[in-house]
Amino acid sequence: MAEAGRTGASGRWGLRGIIAALMVLAVGTIWFTNSWLTARFSETTRVRTELRSALYIGNLLSELQRTSVVPLLLARDPALISALTGNDFSTTSSRLISAQKEIGAASIRLLDASGRTVGSTDRNLLGTNYVQEPFYVESLRSKDTVFTVSPSPQGAYEFAYSRAVVSEGRTLGVVVVGADLTRLVRSWAGISDAIAVTDSSGQIILSTEPRWRGLTLPEALSVRSAPSAISRAFQVTADWTSPPVDAYVQGKAVMQAETRIPFRGWKMIAFTTYDSVRERVNAVLAMVIMAFAILLAAVFYLLSRRARVESAAYMRESADLRALNLRLTREIAERERVQKELRVAEQTVQQSSKLAALGEMSAGVSHELNQPLAAMKTYLAGARVLLQRGRAEEALSSFQRIDDLVERMGAITRQLKSYARKGGEAFEPVDLRAALSSALVMMEPQLRNRTIRLQRHIPRYPVMVMCDRIRLEQVIINLLRNAIDAIKAVRDPTIAISVSSGSHAFLSVRDNGPGVSDLEKLFEPFFTTKKPGEGTGLGLAISSGIAADFGGRLTAHNAEGGGAVFELELPLHEPGHKGRSQMAAE
Repeated sequence: MAEAGRTGASGRWGLRGIIAALMVLAVGTIWFTNSWLTARFSETTRVRTELRSALYIGNLLSELQRTSVVPLLLARDPALISALTGNDFSTTSSRLISAQKEIGAASIRLLDASGRTVGSTDRNLLGTNYVQEPFYVESLRSKDTVFTVSPSPQGAYEFAYSRAVVSEGRTLGVVVVGADLTRLVRSWAGISDAIAVTDSSGQIILSTEPRWRGLTLPEALSVRSAPSAISRAFQVTADWTSPPVDAYVQGKAVMQAETRIPFRGWKMIAFTTYDSVRERVNAVLAMVIMAFAILLAAVFYLLSRRARVESAAYMRESADLRALNLRLTREIAERERVQKELRVAEQTVQQSSKLAALGEMSAGVSHELNQPLAAMKTYLAGARVLLQRGRAEEALSSFQRIDDLVERMGAITRQLKSYARKGGEAFEPVDLRAALSSALVMMEPQLRNRTIRLQRHIPRYPVMVMCDRIRLEQVIINLLRNAIDAIKAVRDPTIAISVSSGSHAFLSVRDNGPGVSDLEKLFEPFFTTKKPGEGTGLGLAISSGIAADFGGRLTAHNAEGGGAVFELELPLHEPGHKGRSQMAAE
């Protein structure tokens, strides 16, 4: 059931990961699709605008070229020359009107030599004097057809071709033919968003926006009503996905396409909104979003269905879980009881190991006690003789020697008693040198029995560690016993003991025996290299556990020159740090 719970949890996280991945994929796809389609459709719209501008320019040039021929034909018309020569203009206007209908010009006027209108398609202009107008002045200066642009009374511009009427070397008047370019502008306004034509000085002379006429392009683009706060908000919302705009026309973002007109340095600027681009892009985006919405809906449906199935399964497993919980509670209680028994058993094994060591040391201890007893017997006999002879002062010196021997015997028995009792649970600061000295005192009979050479490298300063002194001495005695056992067959047995300190306290015991054959199993319980009946294999395992309880470790390796080296590493005692002692007491 626990495995099923983990599987269900991993499945839920997997589905959540799939949903998150789908959301990221959807956002990325929408963003990429919007950027790519916007760029592509914008480029298509720009190309279409440029093609439309080329068509408009063709129509404009065609209209100008068609109109430019008319003044030349009328300037050679005999009827007009006769009218100017005879000063008879009764039929001139009607003739000009007929020519206008045939040609399709905007207007035709005939001016006499003084600049007065003597014939016109607009009879209201008869008698108007244009002596200062550019089309009159320029035509008199040049013998060819002249094109001029001049403001009209209606606020627009008048585009006219004029030519002087010359007969027999004498200038009789001027023919002025107006080009009907406003008709083209009206046709542009019905198809394009905004069109403007500028002359060589940059001034707008034709435009679908009447307010732009007579202004430069920057001035014209700034002539628009200030948008309100709501309009600006909608504008920002609508333009967030659009590419950088070229300009704003009537509050709308537009792209600007500029084309050169091969006529007097004119230019045509076309402005096209992004509405068509956004409509096409939004249509595709709507389909993409709908696809991801359907996919997410399917995933959510699967999630809800799976949640219902898992809910039903959890309800079915609830009784089993309660029974399992009760069984686990019983097992935990049983395990705690077994652990307590195990701790008691470990302490018993440790005590047994110490008692076994005491048994081995008993022969040497009895020898050490027999020597003082024999000496005491000798001193007592001598003291009796001295007292009988009245030499009391000499007898007192014998009693003093007997007292020293008793003190020595008491020290030996105290060491055995302290080692025989169980170790305490409270830690205290212990000098590693003092613990080593106590262990050597208890092992002195065995060391003397074998004539073992003992090398000691001990510093003069204290090496303080926080531990239980009795258990620490047990570890040192176990290491010394192992070293003594390892050099039984060695001709010149030697044990080297060193104590040092750095970041930790170190105690090293090295022998010159054959070394350890299997270092990996050395600290495992019941592993021993001794013959059957000579050891239980628990000494090093117990010592390693005691070192771990102290926060240190016990390691072993074979020396290069032969023999084994056991190193005990313990944390140094820090007087201001009580955490370790408190932890041990608990």
